[in-house]
Formats: sequence, structure tokens, C-alpha cells
Amino acid sequence: MSRIGKKPVPLAAKVKAAVEGRLVRLEGPKGKLQLTIPAAVSVSLDEPGRQLIVTRADDLKSSKALHGLTRALLNNMVVGVTEGYRKSLEVQGVGYKAELKTVGGKKVVELWVGFANTISLPVPAGVDVQVEGNKIHVFGPDKQLVGQFAADLRKIRKPEPYKGKGIRYEGEVVKIKPGKAVTGGAAK
Repeated sequence: MSRIGKKPVPLAAKVKAAVEGRLVRLEGPKGKLQLTIPAAVSVSLDEPGRQLIVTRADDLKSSKALHGLTRALLNNMVVGVTEGYRKSLEVQGVGYKAELKTVGGKKVVELWVGFANTISLPVPAGVDVQVEGNKIHVFGPDKQLVGQFAADLRKIRKPEPYKGKGIRYEGEVVKIKPGKAVTGGAAK
């Protein structure tokens, strides 16, 4: 049996949960999330124990994998609606900067990262962004959305290995390569 899947998902006091067939809805102080459960597993709500219990129909390899995955996704949802998730990025380089603007009622992150034009990336629904100097903070209740938007920001200008310029995660260590070494021999 899946070691992760057999653990029940505890619900915090502030979380409201509803299981409607294959759909699980969670609501908490940070937002609302929902998940469609695969057919190989089922979820039940244990009201007195304030927990979600994930069970699987059979012992096929795919069912075992979905059992643990579903439990992990539900746990991430509970953490997301109670505490939320956050990723921070740093913009490093001379003249590199980021700004948060509102264009046509939608939030857009504008980046100046060494290209001829500014790069504009619209902020998806369910994600909030804050820009402080050279730092970009991405936060929200959905772990996947937060991580994906942070990865999309970083992908625009990954840190290059010679000077370290670019967009990196906060605390990310970029291994700097040495440049070309000049040899002592004379050119012929």
C-alpha cells in the first residue's frame, strides 16, 4: 500500500471541505481550490475527525501511483488555502529591473533584462505578484500555479554562467565559470 496515500489529510479548523462525486472543493482564508479525482481512487470526508481519506479501488501499479499523488495534491491544497505558497525571484544585472503595471484592467509584470524591448508577462488569475526593488514575490493558494508562473518569469532570462546576470530564485547559487584564460605563449 502507498505509504503517502494511506495517511489521512488533516483539515485545519479554518478549512471548509466538500466532496461531490469526483470533485473535491476546499475553502480557507487564502482562497478556494478544487480538484477532480481520477477514477482509480476515491475520497471521503470524515467529519468528526476533520480529515480527508483517500482509498483506491485495486492494486494496479497505476492505481497505487494515483493513490499517493491524489493524497499529496489534497494536502498541498489544504496548505495552500490555509498558509498559501510563495516564490521569490531576484533580478540581477546592470540596468535590469522589473515593474508591476496594470494594463487594461489586468496586472502585467514588465521586465527590462538586456533585450532591445521590454518583456511583458500577464499575471494569471489566482496568483498575486509584488515587486520590491530587484525582487519579485509570487504568491497564492495554488502551489502549481505559483511555481509555474515563477518558472515562466525565470525562463525569460536565466542566469548566465559568466557574470551571473539574469533572473534567479532567491537563494539560488549560480556557479560562475571562468572566462577565457590568456596563455603565456607568444602568437606566431
